[in-house]
This record gives sequence, C-alpha cells and structure tokens, in this order.
Amino acid sequence: HVFSDPAEVEALRGNLLAWYDRCKRDLPWRALVRGDCGNWGPALLPAVWVSEIMLQQTQVATVIDYYNRWMQKWPTLQALAQASLEEVNELWAGLGYYSRGKRLQEAARKVVFELAGQMPRTAEDLQKLLPGVGRYTAGAIASISYGQATGVVDGNVIRVLCRLRCIGADSSSSAVIDRLWDMANVLVDRSRPGDFNQALMELGATVCVPKAPLCRECPVKQHCQAWRRKLFGNPPKVPDVEDCGVGDCPLCPPATEPWDSSLGVTNFPRKAAKKPPRAMRTATCVLERRGCHGAPEYLIVQRPSSGLLAGLWEFPSLPLAQDLQEEREREELADHLQAWTGRPVAGKDLRFIGEVIHIFSHIHQTYVVYSLPLDGDVTLAPALSPCRWVTEDGFHASAVSTAMKKVWRA
Repeated sequence: HVFSDPAEVEALRGNLLAWYDRCKRDLPWRALVRGDCGNWGPALLPAVWVSEIMLQQTQVATVIDYYNRWMQKWPTLQALAQASLEEVNELWAGLGYYSRGKRLQEAARKVVFELAGQMPRTAEDLQKLLPGVGRYTAGAIASISYGQATGVVDGNVIRVLCRLRCIGADSSSSAVIDRLWDMANVLVDRSRPGDFNQALMELGATVCVPKAPLCRECPVKQHCQAWRRKLFGNPPKVPDVEDCGVGDCPLCPPATEPWDSSLGVTNFPRKAAKKPPRAMRTATCVLERRGCHGAPEYLIVQRPSSGLLAGLWEFPSLPLAQDLQEEREREELADHLQAWTGRPVAGKDLRFIGEVIHIFSHIHQTYVVYSLPLDGDVTLAPALSPCRWVTEDGFHASAVSTAMKKVWRA
C-alpha cells in the first residue's frame, strides 16, 4: 500500500505534472504566476487562503462567483481585517458553513494586529497560529504560497491515493488518514510542491471522480493498483512478495466487503456508513408592517454569535419539540412573538403558510412557516437579540441563510 520504489515516485511526479501543465482548469485564484524568487507574490497570498477556505466542502463552480466578489471587496488581509462580521456574513450568505467566513476574518485580524502583518510561512506555524486553518489548509497555503515541500490530503486526494494503492479500509478513520498523509508527503514533488498538490487535487476533481472515473485519460493509471485489478482481476490467494498480506492488513478491504468486479476502481475508497441527519422542526413567522413610506417591512432578528448559522439574520423562529400538535405550535410561537412585539399575540391570528425543508450536513430541518400582519405603530421589545425592520430589498441585502430565502419564497 506504499510507494517504496524511488523510480516509480519520480515517474508518477513527472507524469502528473506534465498532465497538469496541459490540462489544468483556468481558475481565478490561479491567475497570477510564480515570480523569479520562487514564492507567490504577496498580492496572491490572500487569494490562495480565501480560495482554500471557500473550497472546503463546496464545489468549485459554486465558489468562483463568491471568490471574485470577495477579492474585489477585500483584496488584502488589511482590508479584510477592518471589515465587520456583518459585512463578511452578507457576502458569505448562501455559501454555507458560515463559520468558515468568520474564522477567515478572525485569522486575518490576527495576522494584521498581532503578527505585524507577517503571515506564517510553514504549514506547522499556519496551523498553530491561525484560527480556522487546519492541517489541509495549512499544507495548501504553505506549498502553493511558499514552496514548502509538504503534502496535502483532501477528499479528492483521499480518493486518488486509495485507488492508486487499493486502500480499502474506512478512509474516514484517523489511522487511514494518517497513512495517507505519510503517502502524500512521500509523493510531493520537491521542486514544484504547490503545483504537484494542485495537480493531485485536480486529478481527483476532473478524472478520478467518485463515479464513472475517466481511467483511460488518467496520466498515472500505470501506477494505479485498482486499475490493474480491474484489468486483470483479483490477485491470487497466495500473494506475491510485493503484494499485501491477506487477512490482517489494516488497509485492505474488510473480508466482509471483498472486491466487487462490477465496481472496478470505484471499489475504492471505502467509507463508514454516514449517520442519518437528525430531524428538527422550527416554527418561523414572517411579521409584516407598513413602513413610513407605505412599503411593507418585515422583522428580522439576529442569531447568536456561536452555533449553527452564527450571526446570521432570520425571521423570528422557535425550535419545536417533535410531534407537537399544530394548536400547541401556534401557542408557543405566539408567546415567543410577544417578546418581540411587546404586546399579546394570539395563536389563532397566525396564518399558516406551509412547511419548508432545508438539509444541513447533519440536520434535516423543517421550518413551519406562519405569517402575521401587524396594524398600527409597532414598538419592538428586543429582549432576545438584535432585530430590525427591513424592506424586501433590505432582506435580500442582509446576511440571511439559504434556508431563510426559501422561507421568503414560500
């Protein structure tokens, strides 16, 4: 399961980098090229960082527009450090995993105000000193920005390496991940580490994809044990000296999940079954009043500064117990709304709109949506958190989640 032949490692590096030079995608964060000094220019440094944070658990096609708007608004770390969290959330809205944007700004502030504007230059220091920078992000920044010969392991790299070496154990386990990091650090090209790491991720994103991989187009298929197994079938029960031992290897597929010839290379990687997302129900009410110019206005309130959707704005909402009767739902929501309006609200006055489903990574969220028009002048009693009245345009300009946009459409 390891690369022990230096000649094979050298050949794999050359084949992969040659393919990357010919076939790499034209992505905005790759727009600037390396300078004569061998390091990325300082103007690009935020670009590498921002793109890597945005690309965590988000597809490239989705990220590009967000990235371009971000870099136009905050082209330097100094500019980002001086922005407000509200501005960051507004620009991040819809991208998901909102804590990423918050931690990115926190890290920028640390660099500007505590580290005298000097970015850490090694993967070890990046991970140790900057909030929100984990092992993968640190390796990506250090190799691409500073030329440090360190590997990276993300979802694409996991898939490529597991197929290259027929690693069939649970690829989400810490033991397997550690072995993959060791392998990535062995493989990384010492003269072009940033390009090599991007090439490995590019291969997983465009060729060695989860389903229907383009194996015939793969520049490193001659090094891929899964490809060989697809071509020539299972290895003999008595393995050759070079082959893995049978039965006790912690990286082989478990005996209960043998090689499935119909799957070919997509036998790898193997993952443990995901836990089903937990179900949650939340009552949400769109409160409406007439503004001073006659245009309708809607009440939005700010979520807590930590936890799910931290700091974002939403219509007044209340988590509900499962299997709660509708009448009781209305009563609990009406009591909750009274804290905002400062006057009694009757459950019977709430107009039921419908249910809106939104799937977070670990939560199956159902929003039970109501509306309530308010007559006359309404004096808010913001006892719970900041709140404000906004027009339709103001709502869309605020830092609201995709889930709240669904509620609006309903």
